[in-house]
Order: sequence, then C-alpha cells, then structure tokens
Amino acid sequence: MNETLPPCPHCSSEYTYEMGELLVCPECAHEWSPAAEEAEEPTERVVKDSVGNVLADGDTVTIVKDLKVKGQALSIKVGTKVRNIRLVDPLDGHDISCKVDGFGPMHLKSSLVKKV
Repeated sequence: MNETLPPCPHCSSEYTYEMGELLVCPECAHEWSPAAEEAEEPTERVVKDSVGNVLADGDTVTIVKDLKVKGQALSIKVGTKVRNIRLVDPLDGHDISCKVDGFGPMHLKSSLVKKV
C-alpha cells in the first residue's frame, strides 16, 4: 500500500483512501482511478468554422451572417474578410479575436465565420 495517497482532484481533501483499484474522497464522495489520472494527457482544443473546417491562428475568414455591432448603427455584412485571426479561450462563446476593417478589434464566434 502506498503510504501517501494523492489529494482529491475535486475538493483537494487529503483524507483519500483506497477502495479496490479506485481512490475515494470521504468529503465529496468523488471516486477516481490513479492509473487513468496518470494516463490523461491535456487535449488540445480544436476550433471549427461554420462548415467544419479547422481554424488556426493567422487564418483568413469571411463572415457568413450580418452581425449587429453594439454601439454602432452599421453592421458587419456577409462576406466581409477578416485577416490574421487569433484563437483565444472562449469568452461567452466568442473564441476568435480579430480586427475587422472599419470596426476595430473585436471577438467573434467561430460558428459565424468560414475559412477562406
């Protein structure tokens, strides 16, 4: 038996115990396998456009739907090209950071663009 067991990944409790092949946390009742925890690799996030193409930093995309911009009377029209996009962690579903000509820097949803 291992003298020091890892803390619970959910609540960080140090009072974990072994139950067969699983580790169990008595405070939050979380059960996990230590072998599966070691085998897990961080998965890379894949961002796809409206038709399923995989997007990457620096790609050029076009807008597939008219987009109203808060605080402005104009909207971004269908077919507007956006160059040199940057993929960012999603913020309210907006996972592309870019600069749109005539509107300035903004965040877009990947479901509203198509790769050129």
